[in-house]
Amino acid sequence: MWPYLPQLLARPVPRYTSFPTAAEFHAGIGPAAMEAALDAIARDTAISLYVHIPYCREICWYCGCNTGAANRVARLSAYLEALAAEIDLLAVRIGGRVRIARIAFGGGSPNAVAPAELAAIVARLRDRFDAPAPLLSIELDPRSFDGGWMEMLATTGFTRASLGVQSFDPAVQARIGRVQPAELIARVTRDLRTAGITSLNFDLMYGLPGQDLDELEASLAAALALAPDRLAVFGYAHVPHLLPRQRRIDADRLPDQYARFRQAAFAHHLLSGAGYRPIGFDHFARPGDPLAVAAEQGQVFRNFQGFTDDPAEVLIGLGASAISQFPGLLVQNDKSAGRYRMLAAAGRFPVERGIVRSGEDQARGRIIADLLCRGEARVPPSRFPDARAGLAPFETAGLLDWAGDRLTLRPEALPYARAIAAAFDPYRQQDVRRFSSAV
Repeated sequence: MWPYLPQLLARPVPRYTSFPTAAEFHAGIGPAAMEAALDAIARDTAISLYVHIPYCREICWYCGCNTGAANRVARLSAYLEALAAEIDLLAVRIGGRVRIARIAFGGGSPNAVAPAELAAIVARLRDRFDAPAPLLSIELDPRSFDGGWMEMLATTGFTRASLGVQSFDPAVQARIGRVQPAELIARVTRDLRTAGITSLNFDLMYGLPGQDLDELEASLAAALALAPDRLAVFGYAHVPHLLPRQRRIDADRLPDQYARFRQAAFAHHLLSGAGYRPIGFDHFARPGDPLAVAAEQGQVFRNFQGFTDDPAEVLIGLGASAISQFPGLLVQNDKSAGRYRMLAAAGRFPVERGIVRSGEDQARGRIIADLLCRGEARVPPSRFPDARAGLAPFETAGLLDWAGDRLTLRPEALPYARAIAAAFDPYRQQDVRRFSSAV
């Protein structure tokens, strides 16, 4: 289905959940920039909130998230107190001017805290921002999900959830430090449906140690049998020089580049054949799911949560390491939970770094997002000569077409989309060790 052109996949590239990427953030951006961006939000703007819980009951070896062990009650309580302080600080600044359309909880694992504690966060957000009915979504670790969580999700009004599944194969699970029986996934899936979750996502992975096509097929079949509304099938990024926990994974057992490519192609073919609509390269949604509907309407977007149907231009992150997105600014909270707590408790926005998005950045970012979300973009003929030169190998390989100022990716270009998009990224000429393979 896809031509394998390893020379066009040789350079590691970002996932482009933002542009510029977090690799370009710097310490010259602080609380004052955040305050100015908040003050500039127009009245009655619909914005989205992301709440980061940087703790897990168990730390998985493959994970690239900013998370720590939820092994001390005092630590979790102190963090939640700081989070409440940051919520109050934000509400004082913009609470009467904006509409909160969506609230997403991620991590880490939001269910590393007690159900009542997370319900209290939701109640605080609704109260401080006069937001009685925002769309609520949450990422969950099935290993720490119980009846208390099912009840809380139902009574609080969550309708979207994402389960970290990764693989159904016990041997592969053991190799990545994520042991969770298939029966557990099935039970949690049933509980989530009972709780009122109408859009359920499974996160799966390819390129895992010891994984082959047979194992991937079995995991995909097991996932399909549970009928999730969405599936994300990510390629494992092995970067132990950045993530020391990954040193526990046996690198000698990782599939090579060609095997990864075959696994990605196989997953795409199998899920498309099962009736799921491809969203970009690695997301899939059942017809009727809001993400599939958005794709049909050309209204898929890209933010720090990946492909989304959320059109908000302003996304405010709360919690340690959370990133906020404004049209002209990207900022990130301090990654250290300890420093985050100290700053929030002192009544300061805990911004530690970021980047001002110039007009050039915004124009390039729109092209990158359009290529990844819709497979085409308008590129003014007189602009971005560096990008046009970088696209030449892909054009020679027959992966893209030009029609005036319209750049279109051919269907067989899908696995190369991130590499093609990187041609518009002038920052990518250095520091490629930060990133993973495009497939």
